[in-house]
Amino acid sequence: MKRYLLYASERYAVGIMRPLQAAIRARGDEAAWFFDGPGADELVPGERVLGSVDEVMDFSPAAVFAPGNHVPGFFPGVKVAVFHGFDAGKPKHVYVRGFYDLYCTTGPGDTAAFERLADSLGYFGVKETGWPKLDPYAGFASSRAGDKPVVLYHSTFSPSWSAAGVLFEQVRRMSVTGRWRWIVCLHPKTNGDTVARYRSLVGENLEFSEDDNILDVFPRADVMVSDTSSALSEFLLWQKPVVTFKNRRPGPELIDIDDPAVLESAIERALQRPAGLMAAIKEYTDAIHPARDGRSSERVLAAVDEFIAESSGKLQKKPLNLWRNWRVRRRLARLGV
Repeated sequence: MKRYLLYASERYAVGIMRPLQAAIRARGDEAAWFFDGPGADELVPGERVLGSVDEVMDFSPAAVFAPGNHVPGFFPGVKVAVFHGFDAGKPKHVYVRGFYDLYCTTGPGDTAAFERLADSLGYFGVKETGWPKLDPYAGFASSRAGDKPVVLYHSTFSPSWSAAGVLFEQVRRMSVTGRWRWIVCLHPKTNGDTVARYRSLVGENLEFSEDDNILDVFPRADVMVSDTSSALSEFLLWQKPVVTFKNRRPGPELIDIDDPAVLESAIERALQRPAGLMAAIKEYTDAIHPARDGRSSERVLAAVDEFIAESSGKLQKKPLNLWRNWRVRRRLARLGV
């Protein structure tokens, strides 16, 4: 029996790595979680949590999976990056910090970019596997009920990229008209005052979703309104349009606007699903995540097996990374684990 560690620093990591846990168990192997941030309360009976560094060392995993930017280098096992989202145009998506041995990428675009880095740096491997978070949604079926179109509003938490403040009045006004139904689902790190403002809009035509896994909301929506968030790429996989406000890297797969006054007309266009837009969405999603079979977690585990058998010990040594590793150790020390 092999053992694997699921390393989480944010609540959303649970939704990303739970399919990995299922795949590990399906092979007859053992999975355990370790949290250096929120999320442990999301687990259910039967899901194992390790509460200290000593417990992790005793567990001695063959691999450590993490969707974040860091992972303790001194933990046993191959360190595997499974990503926390798609490339949304924010800085440092295609970026290595010296923590990981293997990057399991989602699609051809990321694969090529990380392979170029692997060729030049020489201390990690790259394998295109697909994203485990999407496994439960294979087929990307919708389940909306009711006769009104449903608009999902989602914003990133970063103040410099978020449109939550700028679009608030437009969302409020349109939700009052009753023309469409609205679901508001903000990033878990969104400022508390912003969250409170949107919660105040809850009414007959608008609900505020507390769901930590936004993918669970996607089947119910016809169109998304967003800004520069990796979640919009996830929504596009359902082959549904996205309207963005001042997206940092707009492409033909998006309806991007820079004036709040035209938001309503942009949504109208999105609901019409013009042929050119839908073709661009398909081309874009085929590039970021062509695998739609729900077996990405299995491919991740196979990639780890292959890496251990063929590459481990043959790559160059990772950089000492003293500053970053010290910060990780200090983080764990502060948690008392």
